[in-house]
Amino acid sequence: MTVERPNSKPDRAFFSSGPCAKRPGWSISNIPTFTLGRSHRSKIAKEKLKELITSSKSLLKLPSDYKVGIVAGSDTGAIEMAMWSLLGATGVDVLGWENFGNDWVKDAVSQLKIKNLNVHKADYGKLPDLTKVDFNNDVIFTWNGTSSGVCLPDANWIKEDRKGLTLCDATSSVFAMPMDWTKLDVITWSWQKVLGGEAAHGMIALSPKALERLKTYQPSWPIPKIFRLAEDKKILEGVFEGETINTPSMLCVEDCIDALLWIESIGGSEGAIKRSKKNLEEVKFFVKENKDWIDFLAEKENTISSTSICLKITDPKFKKLSKDEQAAKLKTINQILEKENIAYDINSYRTAPAGFRIWGGATVESTDIEKLLPWIKWAYLTNLNV
Repeated sequence: MTVERPNSKPDRAFFSSGPCAKRPGWSISNIPTFTLGRSHRSKIAKEKLKELITSSKSLLKLPSDYKVGIVAGSDTGAIEMAMWSLLGATGVDVLGWENFGNDWVKDAVSQLKIKNLNVHKADYGKLPDLTKVDFNNDVIFTWNGTSSGVCLPDANWIKEDRKGLTLCDATSSVFAMPMDWTKLDVITWSWQKVLGGEAAHGMIALSPKALERLKTYQPSWPIPKIFRLAEDKKILEGVFEGETINTPSMLCVEDCIDALLWIESIGGSEGAIKRSKKNLEEVKFFVKENKDWIDFLAEKENTISSTSICLKITDPKFKKLSKDEQAAKLKTINQILEKENIAYDINSYRTAPAGFRIWGGATVESTDIEKLLPWIKWAYLTNLNV
């Protein structure tokens, strides 16, 4: 089968799931540089770091009594900081349905060696059985599975009267999906996802309940300096005032502030969520028209991610190929799309089923996704028809 080669190309071919596309109209020339070369402890630098914290909290409409801080190691550093600093006071339930959630399972099992531990796992495309989660324990989960394209539909499954803390890796959902902050005691994210910022910096938000844990409990294991939120049961308040534990890049800080200003200009988090939903709608229409060979990796419609939009090949001929043959064919297709400047980095995650992963966060224009999709069809059906 052949299809006509599309005529229109995306204006921007950036569809990577991290680091993600910069905001529309972004230019390095628009980024202030007067804090570069200054100590991050200087008054001017700390003011910028504090501005980033305050703006993030305001745009996300986090509760006023939550504390927000900047930490090292992107979202990974933030969620592991929370795990090392908070876990161990009670049992733990940890959920894994894609690569990163499974990493937090490994941390709990192999590194922290939590004794009273319940693991809830599911294959790519599915969520674990949320009814089996024990909220007498601390609960760790991702809101959106970046490598699987499967997200939580809501927070209704989280109990209001829970005894334990809820630790949420929200890196691919913050600024893209509605989230009930009151159900989340720890929220972590990075600048490199929906904001289109630069990598290596993470954010953490803590509820009063999580803050109280820091003041009343000290883990039995040693905590590396980079993961410390408290010392001798005293909260390191500087983390939440722009006094970062390690040295941040002030260029990245300025770039993130630029992204936050853009988020504000499009209507805040609500505007960003609207843009992401529109991107998903474009892909839904495409999948509906091409059900004979492609589908969402997520099995239930209400769990389809609007950011890391993961697609699988359902073509029976393709499915008969070995995994190595499937991977080789998709690699060639992605090389064609990159050579044509149609799409960069839309290959599926290395441990996920063979397919495509299209970033649909707010910094991506829906018109570009609309133009991209016919090229995927052309590249698959014409250039590598199996």
